[in-house]
Amino acid sequence: MEKTLQLFLDNNKDAFVEVACKAPSVVCCRCSPTQKAEIVKLIKDYTKKQTCAIGDGGNDVSMIQAANVGVGIVGKEGKQASLAADFSINQFKHLKRLILWHGRNSYKRSARLGQFIIHRGLIISFIQAIFSAIFYFAAIAIYSGWLAVGYSTLFTSAPVFSLILDEDVNEETAFDYPELYKDLQKGRALSYKTFCVWVFQSIYQGGAIMIVSIFLFDSAMINIVAITFTTLILTEIANVAFEVHKWHLLIILAEVFSLVVYFASFFLLKSYFDLNFILTLDFWLKVSIITLISCLPIYAGKLIHRKCDPPAHQKVQFD
Repeated sequence: MEKTLQLFLDNNKDAFVEVACKAPSVVCCRCSPTQKAEIVKLIKDYTKKQTCAIGDGGNDVSMIQAANVGVGIVGKEGKQASLAADFSINQFKHLKRLILWHGRNSYKRSARLGQFIIHRGLIISFIQAIFSAIFYFAAIAIYSGWLAVGYSTLFTSAPVFSLILDEDVNEETAFDYPELYKDLQKGRALSYKTFCVWVFQSIYQGGAIMIVSIFLFDSAMINIVAITFTTLILTEIANVAFEVHKWHLLIILAEVFSLVVYFASFFLLKSYFDLNFILTLDFWLKVSIITLISCLPIYAGKLIHRKCDPPAHQKVQFD
C-alpha cells in the first residue's frame, strides 16, 4: 500500500487528489507518517477548505499537525497523538459529540458573540458621529469617563457574553439531524451578509437613538447624555434578549445584573445624571418610546424573515 501510494504521489499527484476529493472522507492506513501528512496537505491545498485529521498513534502525529484541526484518540498505542492534537477523546464514538454538538455550538456562539461585540462598538460610534455632526462637528465626546468605561464593562458585558450559553437546539436534535452542520460548512452564521446586517442595525439604532432623543427632549438638551445613554443601555439589553433561543438562568441573571448596576449608577455618578430629571415619569415614558423606535423595526424585520425563510434549526423543531 505504501509503495502504491507513493507511486501516485510521485507521478500523478493531480489526478490522485482529484479522485480522492470526490470521497466524503479519506482514510489513510498502512502509510508512512510522511505520506499521511502529504495527503492532508494535498487535500487542503486542492479544496481550499478546512481539514480535520484523526489518529490514535505516534505515526499519526505528522498528519494531525498538518491538518487545520487535529483530533487525537487515547489508545493502546499511547498518548502521542492526543498530546499533539487540538482535541483529545478517549474513544472514536466521542467524535460525534465533539463535532455535532460542541463544535457546532462553539462556531455559532463565537460567530454571534463576535458580531454582537462589533455591533456594540459601532452603535456608540454612530451616536458619536451624529452628535458631532449636529453640533457643528465639534471634537467633543458625548460619553466620557466612567460612562465610556462602564458601557464596555459593567453595563453590557454580562448580557453579551452570556450568549455563549445559548442553544438553538438540544443535544438530541443535533444528533438526530446532522444536516444542521451543513450551515456551518457554508459559513452562513458568519459571512459578509451577516456582517452587513449588523452594521445596518448599528447605523439605524444609533441614528434613531440620537435623532429621536433630540426631537422628544428638545427642551432638555442639557441632559442629552443621560437620555441617549439610558436608551442605549436598554437597547443593547433588548438586543441580547431578542437573540436568545433558549433562556438560561445565567442569561436572565446577566440581564438583571446589568440593569441593576446601571440604575445604581444614577446615584453613584451624580456628575453625569440629574436625579430630579431622571426620576420623573416623563423621562421614562419618552425613553421607552425611543427604545421601541430603535428596536421594533429591527425585530419586526427579523421576525418576518424568519417566517418567510426559517433557519434550519427552526425547521427541524417544526417537525
